[in-house]
Amino acid sequence: MFIYHICVECGDYRCELNLNFETTMTDVLGYRAKFGVLGPATNTIVQPEFDDMRPQGVTNHYSRIFVENANAISNESFMRGTQVISENTLDAVRHVMPCAPDYLVMGMSAVTFYGGAEGCAEWKKPVEDLSGLKISVGSESIAAALKTYGGVKKVAFMSPYYPVANEEVANFLSDYGFETVADKCLQCPSWRAIAEVTNETTRNVFLDIDSDEVDAIVQVGTNLSAVKLAAQMERELGKPVIAINTATYWHALRTCGINDKVEGFGRLLEEF
Repeated sequence: MFIYHICVECGDYRCELNLNFETTMTDVLGYRAKFGVLGPATNTIVQPEFDDMRPQGVTNHYSRIFVENANAISNESFMRGTQVISENTLDAVRHVMPCAPDYLVMGMSAVTFYGGAEGCAEWKKPVEDLSGLKISVGSESIAAALKTYGGVKKVAFMSPYYPVANEEVANFLSDYGFETVADKCLQCPSWRAIAEVTNETTRNVFLDIDSDEVDAIVQVGTNLSAVKLAAQMERELGKPVIAINTATYWHALRTCGINDKVEGFGRLLEEF
């Protein structure tokens, strides 16, 4: 933000003797943090769910990663489609930077699982180098959430992905010491179709992959709405049930030193 100072010589704010001076004032709404949120152009779930979890003084500024509504009808087409999103991410970073965000949040999860922990670090580096900011991503946020709950060793997870991507998720979790004992991929036929998965379907999958062997249940795929349902299922099942959008936004808040307890989205935001 910039202001003009009245010139003491001529009284004109346009005088060349006065340059623009950067103010030390903070953003009226985002006075605690401004998040630059990066998400696919087809994603209709991240933006409203992140806004629902937003504490007072934190603002979300969504920058869309260009991608068509790809038809993902096989392992190969799914992976190709997600790589297009990955390749276009830096343009979205450039488009959000003019609002001077304090921190970045990735609203697309699949590519952040690819290649395990090392692959995630490699994916983040050009984003952080270009922006000069740190970023919270879904894969690392899930791992951090599971560790925060404590006592979690065996997990089950569901996704809207194809089997090849579920394998990447399981591999990533293993890098952090978590064993996948059950998983389910819905094989959604397009990016927009992910947002059409009903709560009833998601609930049934949660129940299907749960067992006495499972310490925690995880949902990945940011365009699948599950933040409220996961909180409800957590109470019913008596174990952590973590939606990826909840974990990612929690991770961003806590990394930025914002420790508000937000009700209605499960123990992660309510207790930790």
